[in-house]
Amino acid sequence: MSDAATTEEAPDTGPMPVITIPRAESSADLATILGLVFTFGLIIGAILLKQTDANFIDPSSLMIVVLGTLTATAVSYTLDELKQAGHVLSHSMMQKKWDPKQLADNLVSLSVIAKKKGVLALSNYESELQKNEFLFQSFQMVIDGFNPDDIEFLLSQELEAEYERHKRSASITRRASEIAPAMGLIGTLIGLVMMLAELENPETIGPAMAIALLTTFYGAILGTIVMAPLAVKLEKRSSDEALMKVLIKIAAVSIANQDNPRKLEMLLNSELPPSQRIRYFD
Repeated sequence: MSDAATTEEAPDTGPMPVITIPRAESSADLATILGLVFTFGLIIGAILLKQTDANFIDPSSLMIVVLGTLTATAVSYTLDELKQAGHVLSHSMMQKKWDPKQLADNLVSLSVIAKKKGVLALSNYESELQKNEFLFQSFQMVIDGFNPDDIEFLLSQELEAEYERHKRSASITRRASEIAPAMGLIGTLIGLVMMLAELENPETIGPAMAIALLTTFYGAILGTIVMAPLAVKLEKRSSDEALMKVLIKIAAVSIANQDNPRKLEMLLNSELPPSQRIRYFD
């Protein structure tokens, strides 16, 4: 056997391929915003079409439902978790646009570069990798020569911790969606007690009953139309972000293991939905 056959192939020193990793930018989620606007529009329109003199605005009922939901939800969580409530709601109104198929394609390209030119060649793409914090962190460990098992362990730990944070954030909204109708029922009971206490005065029965029913009305709107859909939206956001980071983790471990890029392509496709699977190699 010749010496050339036993010598490890030297890394390719040709020109570096161009890889562009899009930066995930937040934008307003029109589906959420328009969904809420049209839903409230339908309710208001139905009220106005009836041309009734009934008053659907009652400050005391709003106070019981809205403030009661907030304070009752606060009992289930710590102060630090409640401080994130505003961020949780704003996050549900925003979305980060990213293409899992494009990400997977870029990850395979980086694997090909590492296979041909060596792992250190990935440092030439530092500016692109920095567009995604988790991507940069993962590939920095690969470039620094971390053991593949250590990379998988550290990234898995971070993914698990982030999943728990997102789960807790979504649970705040989910809990509020459960409490709001209950607060509406409590307000209704308060109204009924007030009505029964004034049975000798028939003129107060109608207004007291209206107030009692309004609290149930407000509780149903807050819980069913606002909080429950936002909780589902937050869970969907968490699932999408988790998929992105799982793909990055798979790629980082595969490159650290010096796997064949074709194997990485198969691993990524096993995580992607059928419509988003890539065909990097023909």
